[in-house]
Amino acid sequence: MTLFLALALVAALVTFAGSVLVWKLSLKYRLYPKIRERDVHTRPTPRLGGIAMFIGILAAFAAAAFVSSLGITRFSNISIIFQNPMQVLSILGAALLIVLIGVADDIWDLDWTTKLAGQFIAAGLIAWQGVSIVSLPIGGITVGSSWMSATITVFTIVLVMNAINFIDGLDGLVAGVALIANGVFFLYTYLLVQQTSPLNYFNLASLIAVVLVGALAGFLPLNWHPAKLFMGDAGALLVGLLMATAAISVTGQINPGSVGLEELFAAFIPIILPFAVLIIPLLDFGLAVVRRLRAGKSPFAADRKHLHHRLLDMGHSHLNAVLIFYAWTAVASIGCLLTYVLPLYFGIDAAWAFVFLAVGFLVSAAFTLAPLGRRKRLTVAAEAKPVEATPSVYDELETGPIPVHLDVELADSVADGRSAADQDRPLESGDPELERHDRTTS
Repeated sequence: MTLFLALALVAALVTFAGSVLVWKLSLKYRLYPKIRERDVHTRPTPRLGGIAMFIGILAAFAAAAFVSSLGITRFSNISIIFQNPMQVLSILGAALLIVLIGVADDIWDLDWTTKLAGQFIAAGLIAWQGVSIVSLPIGGITVGSSWMSATITVFTIVLVMNAINFIDGLDGLVAGVALIANGVFFLYTYLLVQQTSPLNYFNLASLIAVVLVGALAGFLPLNWHPAKLFMGDAGALLVGLLMATAAISVTGQINPGSVGLEELFAAFIPIILPFAVLIIPLLDFGLAVVRRLRAGKSPFAADRKHLHHRLLDMGHSHLNAVLIFYAWTAVASIGCLLTYVLPLYFGIDAAWAFVFLAVGFLVSAAFTLAPLGRRKRLTVAAEAKPVEATPSVYDELETGPIPVHLDVELADSVADGRSAADQDRPLESGDPELERHDRTTS
């Protein structure tokens, strides 16, 4: 655990320093796009934070490789991660490709087909080097041929990348959600390896998750509302790529043939947990695709109808909308982790994890829907309040002296006994009003 925390700290410090540098250079050279119609922010903001995150992640992997080469007895098992260097290099190579595509899109706004092609190439590179869904920890089920394994892996990685990218619309949203999700996922993989391989706590999934946690923690201070720097497509796609890769690599840590009925639920955790930590991004992605296809548009056509936009339209503040996403992510991911931890480490029935999930979802739903209740109460109160008629000038004249601010002509016309409308009508000979006027002025 000490080494993992140290690597997370390396990623955090390098990412923070890189974020400050990228922010200043972006402002100096005006490397930021114009405000778009769907954007929530109101001032141009640099979007190249993904570069700093990638540098931080790269530094942490380099530090891990350096420690592995030292041959220190306490950390000797970390060398297992680097026994297949091409696997690690393929992950970093795919991350570099995604960052380059994201930066190009953040600056020049690439066509969605170009971005999607680059995503498939990056995912294919990872699957090609062996990080793929070969088997599922459910009674020894295998995916099938190597081509089927690679295809499922590639589509899974691309799906997660776009799901993360779709929710990147508010300050600190993706960084915070991914920080919570990867923190929980790291704890799960760390505890899992303790059970499956007590003498070796090091594994690729834990390394990816903890390094990503460090990079997100280092980036979040500049991304917190009001944000000075956005991660852009480069950062969001990078986060999605690494989260998917970590989740896929976990499937190789459980021997499917050794799973019995008493361990069935634990065997499902590698499948359930990645979906639990991504519940909000995947839900938003699914709704967006259905919405755009029904409208006859491309599923990647941008709009302003994402879940975070809807929270703002409901009446939530920017900060409250972000915190609601944090809450849903934390409840789903922690509740899922408790189903594994409570029985194994505390001897407590896993049913209490479901109680936590139920209570957490109810509380989160209450906060999410709170503005609707306030709006309804205000509407009812406005409808119940009696409408007070505004008194006219003539009502005031009947109950009191003529106000000082009354028009002089109106006051004269009232004194003459004529209405304001009659004031504009000329008096003719024989008119009774003329005779009365003469009497009053003589």
